[in-house]
Amino acid sequence: MSTAEADRPRTRRRRRPPRDEAATMTLIAHLKELRNRIAVALLFILIGTAIAFWWYDHGLGQFIRAPYCSIPSDDRALGTGGTVGDCRLLVTDVFGGALIRLKIAFIAGVVLSAPFWLWQIWAFLTPGLKQNEKRYGVSFVAAASLLFAGGSALAYVSLQAGLTLLLGLAGDNVAIALTAQDYIGFVISILLAFGVSFEVPLVAVALNLVGVLSYAALAKARRWIFFLTIVFAAFITPTQDPFTMLLMALPMCVLFELAIQIARVVDKRRARRDGTAFYAGLDDDEASPLDARPSALDTRPTRLDGPG
Repeated sequence: MSTAEADRPRTRRRRRPPRDEAATMTLIAHLKELRNRIAVALLFILIGTAIAFWWYDHGLGQFIRAPYCSIPSDDRALGTGGTVGDCRLLVTDVFGGALIRLKIAFIAGVVLSAPFWLWQIWAFLTPGLKQNEKRYGVSFVAAASLLFAGGSALAYVSLQAGLTLLLGLAGDNVAIALTAQDYIGFVISILLAFGVSFEVPLVAVALNLVGVLSYAALAKARRWIFFLTIVFAAFITPTQDPFTMLLMALPMCVLFELAIQIARVVDKRRARRDGTAFYAGLDDDEASPLDARPSALDTRPTRLDGPG
């Protein structure tokens, strides 16, 4: 072994991580696994629906009727008491009560079993993801769940004020008797509207993380984002009243501002990692401040020059 070879630093070959067997499955095997995952997810939803069907008579029904029952009893045609158990919703057909209970039980069952069927989806997608993609996936699922729950909770709190405002416009000589179908549909629509709308700022964060949307673009369009958020809230709220619209729009504006600040931090870290932090503020058509002068020649002799 020569001296040059002895002095050469030895590099250890990095061992490849073991392959995930699920990542090398055939198409047929993937389809079979997907079928099994869907079957298990549906089983969890069925169990959650059965639990919610029993829960309906033990608090769930009263919880859903609470915003309507908070309306003064004099304004309600059915029920004379002021408590939740004394007010009634109107059913106008034979199967209406059963269908309403099944509908509520199914929706509540999907929510109750969400951790279990979401895990089945995650277990099916995980083998095809990289390590950083898995980390981002867990973070986004957790953030999306919290945002949806927060939006739905805010919607439920606003239901009482929204119903009182809307039903009060009918006048003093009108008693309200809502059908169960209309009221349940209204409650579900407003809960979904608030929950889904709170997910929109998270999409901006996702686009920034993948490099599609930059902090500069978000900051430049901040005023338009806030304006379009108010317009979006005006269209998506089922009640169409200013109180509910502002109750949705203001938290969304706060969440969008938070998304913009997250994009600012992400872009700074990305620029620092790429070594382009000095040029991050330049426009696309602006020349970079490079020193174009030629460097001085190195006239020192080297071993490659030979005996001189």
